[in-house]
Amino acid sequence: MRLGRFLGGLAAVMVLPGLVLAQPPSGEATRTYVDELGCIVVTATKTPKAQEQITQKVDVITQEEIEFYVSGKRNISELLTFEPGNFVNVLSRNDANWGSVGGLGHKYNTYMLNGLPIDLFVDPQSLDPWAFQRIEIQRGPASVLYPNYLFMDFAGNQAPLAGTINFILKDRIESPMTKLAADYGSYNTFNGRAYHQNRVGPLHFFVGGQYEYSDYTNYGTDPSWLNMIDDPEYTKGRLYGQGTLYFDELKDHKLSIFVHNTWHSGDVGRPNRGFDHQYTTVNAGYNIAFSDSLGLQAKAGYRNYDRNWEEDNFPRDLELASRNGVNQWIVPGDVTLTFKHAGGGTLTFGTDFQYADYVTFTEPGERITLNDAAAYQSGIFLQEQLAWRDWIFRAGARYNYMKHEYELVGGNVPDIDGKSWDKLLWSAGVRYNPMEMLSIYANAGTSFVAPGIMSIGGTISEADLGVPGRNGRLPNPSLESESGLGEDLGVDFQPAPDWYFGVRGFYNRVEDQIVQVVVSQDPSQSRDINAGETRAYGVEVEAKYTFCPWLQAFANYTYTDSEVQNDENPDQDGVEIPFVPEHMGNVGVQLFLPHDFTAAVWLHVAGTIYDSTSRSGRNEFDSYELLNAKVEKTLVKAETHKLDAYIDLYNITNKKYVMPWQFRDPGFSASGGLKFVF
Repeated sequence: MRLGRFLGGLAAVMVLPGLVLAQPPSGEATRTYVDELGCIVVTATKTPKAQEQITQKVDVITQEEIEFYVSGKRNISELLTFEPGNFVNVLSRNDANWGSVGGLGHKYNTYMLNGLPIDLFVDPQSLDPWAFQRIEIQRGPASVLYPNYLFMDFAGNQAPLAGTINFILKDRIESPMTKLAADYGSYNTFNGRAYHQNRVGPLHFFVGGQYEYSDYTNYGTDPSWLNMIDDPEYTKGRLYGQGTLYFDELKDHKLSIFVHNTWHSGDVGRPNRGFDHQYTTVNAGYNIAFSDSLGLQAKAGYRNYDRNWEEDNFPRDLELASRNGVNQWIVPGDVTLTFKHAGGGTLTFGTDFQYADYVTFTEPGERITLNDAAAYQSGIFLQEQLAWRDWIFRAGARYNYMKHEYELVGGNVPDIDGKSWDKLLWSAGVRYNPMEMLSIYANAGTSFVAPGIMSIGGTISEADLGVPGRNGRLPNPSLESESGLGEDLGVDFQPAPDWYFGVRGFYNRVEDQIVQVVVSQDPSQSRDINAGETRAYGVEVEAKYTFCPWLQAFANYTYTDSEVQNDENPDQDGVEIPFVPEHMGNVGVQLFLPHDFTAAVWLHVAGTIYDSTSRSGRNEFDSYELLNAKVEKTLVKAETHKLDAYIDLYNITNKKYVMPWQFRDPGFSASGGLKFVF
C-alpha cells in the first residue's frame, strides 16, 4: 500500500483532536456517547436490553447525530462511514455501495429495517433517514436470530456473518411536529424535503416526502467505460409514511404499517444511456405482551426493485442499442416469541421465511427474458440468554432451509431446474461485568452463503463444453454453499458518563469459497467451484469523549489482515480480499457554539484496496482522506417554531480518489439551505 500517504492521513486523525480540543474541560457533559436511552438496544436479542446485558457489541447512531451527517452521494450507507470496521465505498449518487465489514466483502453483512432484511446495495439509495429513530450496528455474527437475504442479484444472497445494521423507524410520537427543508448546491442540485408527525388518540403516525434534481458531474475516470459526454442529470422523488395503532401503550400492544416508494430517473452522461428505477418498501409489524414475561412479535414485508436502463452503440455511434431491466420482489416474514424468566434471562424462539422472484430482460427490438428464477427460504431459531451475578451467557441455534428454482439463466433453459440447501447454524457469547465501568465480552457464530443462480445453472449448457462460439459460464449443480465462522473478543471501558474507550478483536473465516476457474480459452468458458478459503482478522480501537457541554469528539482506528486462499489457481492464492483496507481511521468533532451555532467536522482515512482476487489482473486503489463538515445557525427560535440555516461541505480537500470499475469521487461539493421546524 502507499504507506507514507496513509500514515500522513492517519497522523491527521490523531492530531486533529489535539488541535481542536485543546480546551480545559468544564461543566457537565450533555450526553453519554453510548445512547441517550441508557444504551438500550433491541437488535442483539429482539427485546430492549442495556449494552451491559447483552454479549454482543452494538453501536447506536441517534436521530440527532443523523441530522449532522453530510451525505455527498445521497446514500444512507454513508451514515456508517465513521463507524469502526465499516468501509463504505459508494460509487456515485446513482450507484451502490461496494464496501466491506469486518474484513469481509459486503455480502457477509446485512441491512435490516425494523428487524426485517432489506438489500444493502439498492435500499440505501432509496430510504429517507428522516424516517429513522436511530441506527443500531451489531458488530460480529448475527446469523441465529436473523436470516440471509435472498436478493439474488449482484453477489447473490447476503448473510450476517460479520454483523448486521438495523435501521429503526420512529414509532411512538410524543408531540406533533412538522419539518420543512430546502437547499441548493453544487452541480445545480436542488433538494426539497417535508415531514410531519402527530398522534390522534391511540394512532401515532408520520408522513414525508423528498424531491431532488441535479445535473451532477462526470464521475468516471479518464479513460473510463462510462465515457460521459454530458452532465449525468438525475431526478429522485420519495413518498413514505407509517401509522402505528397502540391498543395498550403500557404493554406495547401495537400494530404498525410503513410504506416507502422512490422514483429515480436520469441518464449516465449520454443521450441513450438513460435509467428509470422504482423501489417500493413495505413493513408491517404486530407486537403484544401477553404478560410481563411473555411477548410476541410478528413482522412481514414487501420489497420491489424495478430497474430499467438503456445501452447505446458507443463508440461506434450514440444510437440506442437496447433497453434492459430487472424486476425483483421479495416477501420476508418473521414471528418471534420471547420469554423473560428468573435472573434476567431471556428465551427467544421463532421462525422466519422469505420468497423471492427474480427476472431480467433485454429489448434490442422485442423483449427477451434472460433470467427467470425464484427462491424460498425458511428457518427456525432458538436462543437462550442467562444472567448470573456479573456474567451474561448466551447460546442459540438455527435450522435453515433454502431452495432455488430456475426457469431461464442467461437466456437459456438450464440443465437443472433447481437446487436446495439446509444448514444448522449456532451462536454463543459471554459478557463479564466485573465493575460498573468495565465489561469484557466474547462471541462466536456460524453462517452460510448459497451460490448464485448463474453459479449453479450457468449461462450455457454442459453440452456446450468446448463448442466453438459458445462462450459463457458452465453449470455446476454440485456446488456447496460457503460456510462461515465469525469470532470476536472485546473490552468496553467507561469510567464516567462523559467518556468511553473500547477495543475489539475479530476473526472471520469463510470455507468452501466459491471461485471461478477457466475451463477453456477458446471458446471462453468458465465454471464456479468450491476451492477457496477466506480469512480476515483485525482489531478496532475507539474513544469517545464529551469535553464540556459545547464540545464532543470521537476517534477510532481499524487494522485488518485479510487473505484469500485458492489451491486451484495460484493467481488467486495469498491475495488480499477485495474492498478491504488494511488500515482505516476516523475522527469527529461536534461543537455547540455561542449565538446558536453548531458545527460538526469528520475526517475519514482509508488505506489501499483491490478490486479483484486475481493477482495478475487486479487494480490497486491508493489510500485517501475524506473531510466533511456541517455548520448550522438558528436564525429564529421560539416556543412553537425554529428556523435554521445550514451549510454542508463534502470532501473539503477535493480528493478525487479513484474507486473500482473506473469510478472516481467527483471531489469537493457544497450545499446550503433552510430548515423550518414547527
